[in-house]
Amino acid sequence: MANAYSAGRWPSGMERVSLTRTVPADPETVTDLITDVEPFMLAAGFDEVTLDGDDLGITNRVGLFEIELDLEIVETDAVLRYEQRQGIFESMMTEYTVEAVDGGTEVTATTEYSALDLPVLGEMIDSTVISRQRKKELNKQFDWLVERVS
Repeated sequence: MANAYSAGRWPSGMERVSLTRTVPADPETVTDLITDVEPFMLAAGFDEVTLDGDDLGITNRVGLFEIELDLEIVETDAVLRYEQRQGIFESMMTEYTVEAVDGGTEVTATTEYSALDLPVLGEMIDSTVISRQRKKELNKQFDWLVERVS
């Protein structure tokens, strides 16, 4: 199951990381797994995930730094979408979509973010590092989805 991956700066000035993988299961099964938010987020390798209604908190140690994000789950056409309320970015959102395809369900995860909101870390953690880290997290989540349906 190959991944399609893209990263880079988009016209809006936001950075974008997008990853797609086909999961060998029907869209309903995949949607159920993604919308079971706590285990799905823990599958990314985050150190701590808390969920209270639409409030999602993530703590993750990346290298020498501990990153905490206060996120809000937002209702959209996507299976799951969350946006940063407080954290290291000026703004950040991630959404997951599913589509039935031959052999299963194509899952696409897209994260868009703009600038780090931390003067010291902003110089030390550039977009390349963030993109690489995010790609690892999304791949872990996709691996988890495949393991759950296999």
